[in-house]
Amino acid sequence: MSATGSAFSSVKLPAGLVQQAREAAQPQRRSVAGQIEYWATLGRIAEETGLTVQEAREAIACYDAAARHAVPADPLDAIEARFLAAESSGRLAQAVRQTVQDNRSKAPTVRRAA
Repeated sequence: MSATGSAFSSVKLPAGLVQQAREAAQPQRRSVAGQIEYWATLGRIAEETGLTVQEAREAIACYDAAARHAVPADPLDAIEARFLAAESSGRLAQAVRQTVQDNRSKAPTVRRAA
């Protein structure tokens, strides 16, 4: 990591490769850097595992899909995700109603003065 704390490095690439990446990136909605990173990952997988390019693509797609559905690492994110899921399903409102009913049944009856 550099002194500025950036996790990125600059490299010089041939202009033709950058243009090819730009053209390939657009339909995939990737940045140029993202496209080059994808190609590098694809090549690394194919080279290290002996998979075909198509098999490597499928492996990347499966990994990306699993990452999108992974449980958040931050406990607060996990709590928020559970809260939002309970809210959208109606479970949150039901739990609140049940808690209010339970508390009312436990509370002593209060008589009002006339």
